[in-house]
Amino acid sequence: MLTDVDLPAPGLLWTRWAALAAALTGIGFPDVWFVDDRGAHHDDHGGSWARFTLIDGARAVLYGYDRDHSETTAADPPLDLLTGAPDWLPWDDLAPLAEADGLGFVAWHAEGRWSRVRYRDGVGDGLAHTVGAVLSHGNALTELAEIVGEWGQYEPRSAAEREEVRTAGEQLLAAAVRGQVDAASLERLLGRLTEPALDLPAALFAAGRGGITAGTRPPRIPPGVRPPMRRIRRLSEGEHDRLVWAAMHDAAELRRPAPPGTDELESLIGWMRGRAPAGDGRCTLLVYADGTSLSAQPGDHPPGERPGDERYAVFHELTDLVRALRDAEADPRYGRWLFLRVETTATGFRIERRYDSWPQWWADDGVSGPWRTNLEDEMSARGLPWRPAWVALLDPEVAYRPTG
Repeated sequence: MLTDVDLPAPGLLWTRWAALAAALTGIGFPDVWFVDDRGAHHDDHGGSWARFTLIDGARAVLYGYDRDHSETTAADPPLDLLTGAPDWLPWDDLAPLAEADGLGFVAWHAEGRWSRVRYRDGVGDGLAHTVGAVLSHGNALTELAEIVGEWGQYEPRSAAEREEVRTAGEQLLAAAVRGQVDAASLERLLGRLTEPALDLPAALFAAGRGGITAGTRPPRIPPGVRPPMRRIRRLSEGEHDRLVWAAMHDAAELRRPAPPGTDELESLIGWMRGRAPAGDGRCTLLVYADGTSLSAQPGDHPPGERPGDERYAVFHELTDLVRALRDAEADPRYGRWLFLRVETTATGFRIERRYDSWPQWWADDGVSGPWRTNLEDEMSARGLPWRPAWVALLDPEVAYRPTG
């Protein structure tokens, strides 16, 4: 389902964008807001970006990604931002981004209105955070003032001079709308800078490329062609995880011989008895471990702290002991266990290892659990006969389906 979007007219959006590009290029920053023959770009060089493209036939598209606010890429259940999108979009650019969860927002303009896919309540796309500087006249003025004050390292000496900067920004934006940006427009705003100083030819070249100088036009691209098939998510990352975890709950352990006794096991048992919370040797340990992560859950008698312990001392000691045991018990055929339960008394112990399944004694909150990439590493290190059936669900393609 599509919804209308309240965005500026493409012409206003474009001229503000091109004005910022000309100003920043003129003081040596040509790769933040800029224009090329495929459209207008913004890149904050921190993972957030946007692109605005004018398309033949009085149409336009705005798309991008914000590293902190594009919740659309991880929506649960998944959200396809191109459902119902028109055939004329630049599909060669958009489809790969959407497939790789790299498209945070996309809106298109035709027949006098902006449209996009409807989101569920509370899902943010990051558009306003990424391109907020061009979404209103006031925002664009503020951005031009920041180009002078922050990028240009110039501090106005008085309220009157701050007003001069604002007026120069107003005049530059007005000239951009008329397509009449010239040397005077840029010098009024940026001629006051010394370090960096205004490179007027570079600024005028950028303005001309953006089509806001006399005799120039903004670049346009031909309409795109919808691919006959594309790959879209049918499962979110969370849904894919839960599918794997459900299969692990249902799985049975493959029959394999128990590991031989090791010094590492004796060390862990001795440590647990010494950490018995009641001082009677009774201690319970529940852990999950793989090649890069380890987590613990409290059992009936969790290891206790001792006087003088530093913060997290118990967990750090436990981590070292568990990893040492896991390495010692590793077998190139059978692999390594994933879950471990150990219960000690003053005179004995009981141990349970799970290589292939999620045990009932390990709580499942439906949110956190084994990373699929870590499970892939663990399973690929085993011999084929010792890989449980749910390994097939780790394939990333499980989360996708083709669609026309």
